Amino acid sequence: MNGDLFAGLPPAPPSTTRLGPGTVLLRGRAASLAEHIARQLPALLAQAPFRQMQTPGGYRMSVAMSNCGPYGWVTDRHGYRYAATDPESDRPWPALPPEWRALAIDAAADAGFPDFRPDACLINRYLPGAKMALHQDKDERDLAAPIVSVSLGLPATFLLGGLQRGAPTERILLEHGDVLVWGGPDRLRFHGVAALKPGHQALFGEQRINLTLRQAA
Repeated sequence: MNGDLFAGLPPAPPSTTRLGPGTVLLRGRAASLAEHIARQLPALLAQAPFRQMQTPGGYRMSVAMSNCGPYGWVTDRHGYRYAATDPESDRPWPALPPEWRALAIDAAADAGFPDFRPDACLINRYLPGAKMALHQDKDERDLAAPIVSVSLGLPATFLLGGLQRGAPTERILLEHGDVLVWGGPDRLRFHGVAALKPGHQALFGEQRINLTLRQAA
């Protein structure tokens, strides 16, 4: 078919899939912002470089992490918590880019959470083989606020469980530009990421970048 027939037509809207009463997958929602995010990342990471944090039990995470925004999530032998300064530099975290914040607010509103005001953004880097064990996000002060997760780069298998650790998990393929939102009755669902498979993505190369925006304080 002649592609000229479609010249000037607006792009098709990203698809929306409800995965639970408070869980919504917005396919391709961040794709148009991905190139801009890729350009912004180096300056943020120059201020707060990636590091593989240690859990209270002494486990070194395979996912490398950083933060931006008024608060950053950290873990060490003293526990999981949010901090206003980077413990490695004792300086404030880089500012949360307004475009990232707006993306998260709009995605949360479309998922049914119109009052979301993120003040923390975890920047996670997955290289091939890196994974995230099943866990709950419960270090935030107000658990009524949702979690907004933006996937960029290589595709990953997201493991979405239930409110109990032993509940069955659903395997969800998250691709470049997808945004996943969960909150309300699903806010404390266990979730994780299976080991990342090797590959190459045009913009981010041989890695997956995950932005997880939260309302920490």
